[in-house]
Amino acid sequence: MKTHKYSVILGNLGNTCDRFCRSYKNNPPALEMLKAAAAIPHVTGIELVGTWDIRPDNAKQMKQALADLGIACVSIIPDVFTRPEFGKGAYSNPDPKCRRLAVDETRRMCDIALEIGCGMLNLWPGQDGYDYLFAADYDKERSLECEAVAELAKAYPQLRFALEYKPKEPRTRCYLARMADTILMAQETGCANVGVTMDTGHAFVAGENPAEAVVLAKRAGNRLFHMHFNDNHACWDDDMIVGSVHSVVFLELLYWLDRCGYAGWLSMDQYPYREDAAGAIGESIQWLVAFQAIVDRHRADLDQAIAAGDPVGTSRLMRRLLLGAR
Repeated sequence: MKTHKYSVILGNLGNTCDRFCRSYKNNPPALEMLKAAAAIPHVTGIELVGTWDIRPDNAKQMKQALADLGIACVSIIPDVFTRPEFGKGAYSNPDPKCRRLAVDETRRMCDIALEIGCGMLNLWPGQDGYDYLFAADYDKERSLECEAVAELAKAYPQLRFALEYKPKEPRTRCYLARMADTILMAQETGCANVGVTMDTGHAFVAGENPAEAVVLAKRAGNRLFHMHFNDNHACWDDDMIVGSVHSVVFLELLYWLDRCGYAGWLSMDQYPYREDAAGAIGESIQWLVAFQAIVDRHRADLDQAIAAGDPVGTSRLMRRLLLGAR
C-alpha cells in the first residue's frame, strides 16, 4: 500500500484576503499556526513563505519549533510576488535592479534552507508575465527568467528548485503557465536540480488533465519535484477542498503519480477564505487518503480499464469504486 507524505503551506492557516476584503480572519503568530498544522491528521511536513514565516532573524527559532513538533520543512517559498518592486516581474523584470533584488531575496531563502535542513525552494514567480499585447518582449523576458533560475541552481547545487506554474493571476498571462512551458524552462537552465511544482488548481485553470501532465514531467526526465493540492471549478484559483469538484480526476492523478514513481510530498496549497482552515485542509488530506486507498485496492482493475480503453466500462468501474454501485 502506498504511503504518501502530507504537508501544508503554513499561511493557509492564517488570514486570507482577496480583491474585496482585506481580512476574513485574524492572522495568528507563526508558531501558533505551526502547532495547528502539526495537529492535522497525517501532516508531517510544512512549507514556509520567506519573510512571512521565516527570516534570518527567526530561522533558528523556527528550526527548533519544527524539531520539537517532529515536522519537516518541505520547502521555502520566496516572496517575490507581493512586494511592489516586483509588480512588473521578479526574475523576468526588465529592470536589472529589480531582477537582482528578486535573485538576492531568493538567495537569502536558499541560505536559510541550508541552515534549517530544507532541501527545496518552491519558486512561484507570479508577477513574471504580462497583461497587454505589444507590451512585453516575450523572448527577452523568458531568457532573463531562465538566466536567473540557472544562476540560483548553479550557486546552490545542494538544493532543488521547483518552478510552480499558473496560467494567470496576478498577471493576466504568466510565463510559467502550463506543465510544458515549465518543463521547457527547467530544461533550458541546463540544471538537473531545476524541476516543476504542479498545483492541481492551477492545472485545472490551465485546461490540463493533471494525470497527463504528470506523465509529461516523467518523460522529460523526472522533472516533477513537488505537488500542491486544492480544487476549483476550472475558471479561477478558488482553493477549494480536494475532491469537492474533481473526484475522478484526483483518483486518476494518484494512480499516475504512483505509476510514474513520484516519491515527493503531497502538499496542501489551499486558502480557506470562509471555512475553518484546519478543518478544510484536513478534509483535503482525508479525501486524498481515501482516493489512494481505492487505487491501492483496485490497481489491477484500473490497469485493465486503461488497457481496454472502453469509456462505458470505465464509467461502470468508477460507480463501483466510488459509490459501491453495481
